[in-house]
Amino acid sequence: QVQLVESGGGLVQPGGSLRLSCGFSILGSGFYAMGWFRQAPGKEREFVASISDSGEYTNIADSVKGRFTISKDAATKTMSLQMSSLKPEDTAVYYCNAGPWPLRSNRGYWGQGTQVTVSS
Repeated sequence: QVQLVESGGGLVQPGGSLRLSCGFSILGSGFYAMGWFRQAPGKEREFVASISDSGEYTNIADSVKGRFTISKDAATKTMSLQMSSLKPEDTAVYYCNAGPWPLRSNRGYWGQGTQVTVSS
């Protein structure tokens, strides 16, 4: 079983930066990729970024490539999403996810979500 807790969302102006964190705990054995999805009002949940269990591999959605960076710290059991050059279209609820690689929106474990609003 995997427990995920997101933090770090909020209101930011266009062009600004924000860092999301996901604290994780894994009960028992298992290897999980981790990542982020987001869901804007009226839209389907979409993939944002993922990182393999070892941290060796990452995958970033084209829509955020070059602006978002994903990282993972096994010692502190924290996964982070550094977001920069934010745009209004990045506004969404961001969800932390853990599951088999590659991550999919219809499987795995989920956090409760954190709101990110990009607006002036």
